[in-house]
Order: sequence, then structure tokens, then C-alpha cells
Amino acid sequence: MPMPKLQSETSTPDIQAIKALVADDMRAVDDLIRTSLYSEVSLINQLGHYIVNSGGKRLRPTLLLLVAQHFNYPGEQHINLAAIIEFIHTATLLHDDVVDASRLRRGKETANQRWGNEASVLVGDFVYSRAFQMMVKANSMRILKILSDTTNVIAEGEVMQLLNRHDHETSESRYLEVIRNKTAKLFEAAGKLAAIISERPEDEIEALGTYGRHLGTAFQLVDDALDYAASSKALGKNIGDDLAEGKPTLPLLYAMWHGNESESRIIKAAITNGGLDNIQAIRDVIESTGAIAYTSALANREAELAISALENLEDTAYLRAMQSLARFAVERAY
Repeated sequence: MPMPKLQSETSTPDIQAIKALVADDMRAVDDLIRTSLYSEVSLINQLGHYIVNSGGKRLRPTLLLLVAQHFNYPGEQHINLAAIIEFIHTATLLHDDVVDASRLRRGKETANQRWGNEASVLVGDFVYSRAFQMMVKANSMRILKILSDTTNVIAEGEVMQLLNRHDHETSESRYLEVIRNKTAKLFEAAGKLAAIISERPEDEIEALGTYGRHLGTAFQLVDDALDYAASSKALGKNIGDDLAEGKPTLPLLYAMWHGNESESRIIKAAITNGGLDNIQAIRDVIESTGAIAYTSALANREAELAISALENLEDTAYLRAMQSLARFAVERAY
């Protein structure tokens, strides 16, 4: 089940070429992350460094750095904010993996699998609180409000996702609301924060927030499609994890809505009960109903909306990289 691509592109953008534009800044972010993770409690050092250094895409801090460079931001606050964004994301991963009882992430054991649930939750709390300590350095109530509101919305999204679990009556709008809260909100914050510290006008700040929101939505839609369309090796986690956890993601819901009575019954039972007993039959229904193509088309639309949000900004190499980042989000295979 290959993922359909944006019609305007013939090859997937090179994420490494995008990241190369902000490589020096990212090294500074990595140095700050390592320094800020330090604790006299050895388990915090071990677990924190394990998750941060486990090979993530770092799209959220990359976005923030691209925006700052696009606006020729002259200071160093973008390094601090990019590290904060990554810390918030890292803390949510630590907590997510406990809630989901996940065993693999990015091709490696999850922290909870290696150190246990208690350690993962508590170190996640440490990473969150360290992020808030770092926010103070921004010396800006507006930045603090955006980041604190963002963290709160992400938590709401996590609870909403928990409430949707095992509920085969979840609607597309409820599913998308979870995505926008749980995933897209941090992308939105990254775009807005870089524009704010660059002292840009409100219309540009909102444009970058809109770009980030649509980018994050597209990214999560593709993630949910890849749970059924990719290989475990490419994806870096166990295929079917969403199904095993009874998560009603869009490919599963669409297949249930458009399958025949027998097929819909199988998917309803899988959502209600969780487990992988009928995963091959369900993947067959997902393919036959065009659920991956539908989810991909929705992701492509979100990516186009992200790119459209940038249309009134000056053309720079960094702007073109942001456009490519939106295309990468929907054309990737992992």
C-alpha cells in the first residue's frame, strides 16, 4: 500500500538537505539539551539521554530554527526555545509509551520497556519541569503563555485520545481534534515562537502558526496511515500498534465505514477489544476500501494548506525548506 504523493512533486524531499540549512544551530540545541538534562540522579541522566538520543526526526525544533533563520533572527533565544520544544515532545513520548504499553520506538526499546513505567513517568515529569525552568530565560510572558497553553492542550489531546480508545463510534471530526491538540499544537507553537522572537508583525506570526498547525496535522495523518502501510523496520515500531491498543485512527475508521457488513463487524470488534487477531484481514479491508489513499489525500490537503500559509512571506532558502518540509511530511515512508 504505497503512500500517494503530492501531485506537484516527483521525488520525496531530502530531509537531510533541509536540516543542513540549520545544522550549526541544531548542534547548539543538542549541546543545550545535553547540558540541561544533567541531574545528580543517575537514572534521570541515563533515561533522559536514551530517549533524546534515540534518533528522532527533530522536525519541531527544525521548524523553529528554519523560521528564525528565515527572519534573520540575530540572538540566541531560538536555541533555547528549540530545546524547550524538543523537551516537551520528549516528555509526551515518555508518557505516551507508558499509556500505550509500547515496546518499540524508532527501532529501539522504549524507555518504559527498558526501565519500567514508574521511571518513565517520573523522568517525563522531570523533562517537563526542566522545560518550564528554561522558559523563564525567555523573559517573556507571551512566550510563557504560548508554551504553557500548548502543554495544556497537548495533555487535553492525550486524554481525548484515551477516551476515544475502544470506541468504534469515534467520528472523523473527533479524530482530527485529537490530532490537532496532541500533535499539531506543538508544531504551531514552534512556528509562532520563532516569529515572535524575530519581532515580526502579527499577520506573519499567525501565518507561521497556521503553517505549523497544518504541517503537524499532515504529519500525524501520515503516521497513522503508516501504521498499516509501512514495514516495522522502516517505521521503527511494531506495525499494528494502534490496532492492538484499540485506537480508532482514520484508516481503520474509514475501512469500517466503507467495508461490507462482515468486514465492518471485524473492525468494530478489533477497535472495541484491541489485539491483533485479525490484523491481516483488517489490512486487506483497509487496502480494498482505499482507506490509506483517503488518509493520504487528507494529509496532502493539510500539507498544501501549510504551504499556502507561507505565500505572503519573502522567498528565501529557509522558506523553500519549509515548503519542502511539508512535502516530506506526507511523502515519507517512515
